[in-house]
Amino acid sequence: MNIAPELLEVLKAWKLSSKFTGNRDWLFASPVQLGRLPWSYPHILRVFHNAANKAGIGKVATHTLRHSYRSWLDAVGTTVAVQQKLMRHSDIRTTMNIYGDVVTDDMVVAHRKVVGLALGGQVELTDCKFGLQSV
Repeated sequence: MNIAPELLEVLKAWKLSSKFTGNRDWLFASPVQLGRLPWSYPHILRVFHNAANKAGIGKVATHTLRHSYRSWLDAVGTTVAVQQKLMRHSDIRTTMNIYGDVVTDDMVVAHRKVVGLALGGQVELTDCKFGLQSV
């Protein structure tokens, strides 16, 4: 597994801020289990749901992150073959059909241009990624 150096630094900083900083300790050690086990999935899910609610997103599942990852890979121009490998799909059809809904800047710009035509030029296109402004 490849980990970008920037992410590795974030993970190292997290580990150093933990109560359980030993070389043999879990990266996400459970305080409830005194660091002997990692956080449980129900705990992670609860934290994830609380963060989503606090952000005003509503109810989402952790699996949503896989769909976001696929969309981001596509948005930065990653080939489908590399996306398949990074997502660890044995079949390219899984990558394309199940994780295939993506929104790129090109799609947003094209849609806004059509809306501009329909509304008589009342839409202003800006450079904001996925955040085009209307006038």
